[in-house]
Amino acid sequence: MEPLPEHADVVVIGGGIIGVSCAYRLAAAGVPVLLLERDSLGAGSTGKAAGGIRSSFTTHVNIEIGLRGLAEYASFAETYGAEIDFRRDGYLYLVTDPAELPEFERCAELQNSYGVRSLLVEPAEARRFSPLIDTEGVVAALWSPDDAKATPDSAVQGYARAARTHGAVLKTGVEVVGIERDGDEITGVRTGDGFVRTNAVVCAAGAWSGRIGEFAGVDLPVRPFRRQVVFTGPVGGLPGSVPLTIEMPSAFYFHREGLGLAMSFCDGDGDPGFDIRYQPGDWLPKLAEIAGRRVPAVLDAGIRGGWAGLYEVTPDRNQIVGESVQVSRFFYATGFSGHGFQMGPAVGEVVRDLYLGRVPAIDITGLDVRRFDGDRAVTREHNIV
Repeated sequence: MEPLPEHADVVVIGGGIIGVSCAYRLAAAGVPVLLLERDSLGAGSTGKAAGGIRSSFTTHVNIEIGLRGLAEYASFAETYGAEIDFRRDGYLYLVTDPAELPEFERCAELQNSYGVRSLLVEPAEARRFSPLIDTEGVVAALWSPDDAKATPDSAVQGYARAARTHGAVLKTGVEVVGIERDGDEITGVRTGDGFVRTNAVVCAAGAWSGRIGEFAGVDLPVRPFRRQVVFTGPVGGLPGSVPLTIEMPSAFYFHREGLGLAMSFCDGDGDPGFDIRYQPGDWLPKLAEIAGRRVPAVLDAGIRGGWAGLYEVTPDRNQIVGESVQVSRFFYATGFSGHGFQMGPAVGEVVRDLYLGRVPAIDITGLDVRRFDGDRAVTREHNIV
């Protein structure tokens, strides 16, 4: 393996979808980029993402970011020469608490104002879109037909190839162990394979971002929490198109995976940590109870496997994107709380613009890490999955 370069204008730390998107956008703008990933590209949260891509968020900034992701991934195969199995199967939110209906009505109105074709439908109509569901207890559903799904690993490789084409250097198997500073200016990055001089760092390290922030002297309140997913055997009567269906407020969800379904729900965060062992324990019976009630066909399908991965969670479940005011040229794009894959395209463009001193096309001022200081008002995302 070739040694690390002695110098880079900017070092991107993290080789998931956020990191490779940032590396590509910076390199395409003519910036000499070095990306460092301690494992293989996409080996962290991206490699275990569900692959959902949606505009059906509940805040202005997240809708704009989601729309940019949908546009990019829809033309990804043509633009980057990488087939990512992009499918517009839609998102379907099943509302089970009548008290939440006004919020979903507000969400639909906001999404419509951006041209998103979301609409509230009756339970019977919801079953037409997602025939596997039992609608008992469902009071309404939010249907977003233009939302989609794709393969995260393929998108990572597509961005990585494009970044290299524009001169970026992507190094895997290289762990960052420190960031050197002279006062408030970055002077370099220390790794297990040597030192790289640089004056700019992009932290795109996902669940590991808190540690990278500590190296730079910047508090990034990102904590890792385990999330588990199971995969069923073949499901009888499985339609060719299955929307990513989410029961709210439980956040139980399922989508098609081969001849069966992938299913999950969050049974509380538990304790933060980096343990990604699949441990069904008490979680699987709880999932089975919800799934049997909401998608009865899975009861005959059985479970063929499961895995665990990490969510990078912030206190308000919204991502933190911006440039530090404490340390010069330290940029961060992390804390996506399960939404990183779909937000990768827009965030790469935003980080590029921040680095170049441009005003980003999307107003990300509300995503600055300083929102957690003091008593700042925070607009929370309602549709967390």
